[in-house]
Amino acid sequence: MEITDVVKRAYAMPLTNPSFPPGPYRFFDREYIIITYRTTREALEAVVPAPLEIDEPLVKYEFIRMPDSTGFGDYTETGQVIPVKYKGQHGGYVHSMYLDDDAPIAGGRELWGFPKKLANPKIVHEGEVIVGTLHYGSVLCATGTMGYKHREADHDSVLASLAAPNFLIKIIPHVDGTPRICELVRYYLTDIMLKEAWTAPAALDLRPHVMADVAKLPVLDIVSAVHFKADLTLGLGEVVHDYLSDHSRLATSTTQPEKIRA
Repeated sequence: MEITDVVKRAYAMPLTNPSFPPGPYRFFDREYIIITYRTTREALEAVVPAPLEIDEPLVKYEFIRMPDSTGFGDYTETGQVIPVKYKGQHGGYVHSMYLDDDAPIAGGRELWGFPKKLANPKIVHEGEVIVGTLHYGSVLCATGTMGYKHREADHDSVLASLAAPNFLIKIIPHVDGTPRICELVRYYLTDIMLKEAWTAPAALDLRPHVMADVAKLPVLDIVSAVHFKADLTLGLGEVVHDYLSDHSRLATSTTQPEKIRA
């Protein structure tokens, strides 16, 4: 294989047998259960990176069932999104994600910088209740329960939340273990077709685990819950802040000798 062939084919790893195809990535009948809860500002301050700003001390715990997606297949995901602001723009910081399929783990980490880990999340309908769970190995780490379609949700509010920007920290290490890429990435969901949306009472239980630390953002009280289905496209991202360039600039400025005053 010639050097030009390597460069041409090098959009993902492994070089000759990538884990996922090139995008765009379209999702059909994507089912969400999002439980918004109040937590402590101190817990959020420990995990939200500058230059993002904490909006309110809230967390959105999400269970997402994806039965049909181009390139990534059929899988389930769960995790935490924190409402934030970036230069006055309201959006969500994706803090944690746990899922059960290799292709979206590889693609999510390599392309956008999604904080994805392999685990076993599930969404099941049990009579009048929707149940979301997260197991990491044999350990139950999260349980969310929500009433089934009690009241229709405001579609405009749900669409606005889906259209808002999301932010990620993309980290790619150098071969010596130091960071080679460390960037704040912004992405959007596009071409959204909301099919149904419902609200109902909900409960959420998060338990400590060394490798699935969802309980480090403790649940103080439940604010709201929404259950909906939509078709949408996961848009590719853009870099809005380069931490390594910023760090290099700050390091240079602190090592510059003071100018002699006339």
